[in-house]
Amino acid sequence: MPTLGVAMISRNAAAHLDACLAAVRWADRIVVLDSGSADNTLDIARAHGAEIHVSVDWPGFGVQKNRCLALLDTDWILALDADEVLSPELAEEIRAAVAAPKADVYALPRLSNYCGRWMHHSGWYPDFVPRLFKRGAARYSDDLVHERLIFAGEAVRLQHHLLHHSFDDLSQVLAKIDSYSSAGAQQRLARGERSGLLKAIGKGLWTFIRSYFLKRGFLDGREGFILAVSNAEGAYYRYLKLMYLGEKQ
Repeated sequence: MPTLGVAMISRNAAAHLDACLAAVRWADRIVVLDSGSADNTLDIARAHGAEIHVSVDWPGFGVQKNRCLALLDTDWILALDADEVLSPELAEEIRAAVAAPKADVYALPRLSNYCGRWMHHSGWYPDFVPRLFKRGAARYSDDLVHERLIFAGEAVRLQHHLLHHSFDDLSQVLAKIDSYSSAGAQQRLARGERSGLLKAIGKGLWTFIRSYFLKRGFLDGREGFILAVSNAEGAYYRYLKLMYLGEKQ
């Protein structure tokens, strides 16, 4: 049988890590690359038999995930985030795909939870994410944030859900808005992009309209509205930060 390894990066990821790792204990190897957790993330990882590596510098999500991929020598790699849990049906589907592969890359249908609600609209679903691939067939982009898996050809889509506990509460939402908007502004500055106040306002308004109306976020109830607002805030602050970074430069 071909071997399967799980690649995961972590930092203070204890909230859902136990469920995440319990769902993949059947894998041949589990590698966790940690960037300096201060909670019990590493204790949970050890309890599930994961191989732990630590890299305290932070080069961005893309580079860190590629570092983690390089630690595996299995035939296949399943790349997971520490807040994602395989449904039992998806685990069976992955085992079948590895045993009799029909492609080099597979995309998993992700269903995300936002502040206690599973989101079926708002641009969050269906959300097919390529995560299962033959070793050497894919790598991550070097982006600081919103990294993407790079590979040739098309990914075959699996059918059963990858459950994503994206945000447990609004404090997490606000923290991610701040950190991701900063990283996004830095990425855009490096590409030579510039911004101003009107652009920031326009990006925020358009993001709300797209999420709440065009992507039918209103069908996700109150959380659909809250998500649309937080998405708009993320875009607004990203381009405001880009404006100030450009002025300093």
